[in-house]
Amino acid sequence: MPVRGDSRTYDHLMSVNSSGVVVVGAGIAGVTCAVELVRAGVPVQVRERGHVCGGRMASKRFDGRPADTGAAYFTASDPDFAAVVDEWRAAGLVREWTDTFWSYDTNGRHDVPGPLRYAAPRGLRSLVENLAGAVPVTVDRLVLAVEPGPAVDGEPCAAAVLAMPGPQAALLLDPALADATRVVQAQTWSPTLAAVLRFPSRRWPRFHGAFVNDHPVLNLICDDGDRRGDDAPVLVAHTVPEFAAGHLAQPSGAGPAIEQAVRDLLGLAEEATDVHVHRWTYAKPAGDVTGNTHHLDTDGIGLAGDAFGKPRVQSAWRSGRDLGRALAARLG
Repeated sequence: MPVRGDSRTYDHLMSVNSSGVVVVGAGIAGVTCAVELVRAGVPVQVRERGHVCGGRMASKRFDGRPADTGAAYFTASDPDFAAVVDEWRAAGLVREWTDTFWSYDTNGRHDVPGPLRYAAPRGLRSLVENLAGAVPVTVDRLVLAVEPGPAVDGEPCAAAVLAMPGPQAALLLDPALADATRVVQAQTWSPTLAAVLRFPSRRWPRFHGAFVNDHPVLNLICDDGDRRGDDAPVLVAHTVPEFAAGHLAQPSGAGPAIEQAVRDLLGLAEEATDVHVHRWTYAKPAGDVTGNTHHLDTDGIGLAGDAFGKPRVQSAWRSGRDLGRALAARLG
């Protein structure tokens, strides 16, 4: 783990900064980090600029029904994360979905087996909300600056955690925080648009999800009714980065093109009754550039998220867990 400096450095930080740790970002990495700190008895605050927690494990309700607009699903190969998933299953928050997707390529359509994918009947955001029940989260709290000290918006703290995509973290970091700035500037992210398409009825063949290769618009399609387990006539499509990049300024304008692409691919004559497009400017990291699950430096700045590892929900959870434990070991 990239923890530098001895415990005396952090003892000093705690002695002069009684507010404890400030975590900026209430996605699964930030919330999991805070959970570990609470368990260790370290004071922590989580600040989230949005109205709800969840980050890219995002869900939006349409006529009372949730649809996932961020991460499409998750897998669990890490034993510790699998144990958390088992708790979610026991609570009725997740369900086993599928281990087989369709794949479209130059050879047509074929089945592609893979790992077991999990889905959440109430939306993936409900899982982050479940974890967040154990920590103090303040939503609608925009953070503007993280400065040496460390300090968050002028308020001294023992440590500051930025659990968000690197380009967003870079906007908050004072350049004097050289180590953290170097790490976030090394990250590369790509955009996507997620479109929720609601139809009058289910007129497509039974499938779970489909990887779409070599397509000018589409990257992934999920049958949200199958994913949720209620058979609602809802599809969610994710676009390729190149298409998304041309529509970031006005994502709703991409709706007709995405709908037509989905209908053409699945052979649907029926038009959608509603199309909602969500923009993800920083949807997917290119991959870990540090070789570590997180970053923690002697300035008291921690970084966590799925940029530290494969771009997976599990990676974000493990990043937050490991950073929280590293901070607790130094500050506790």
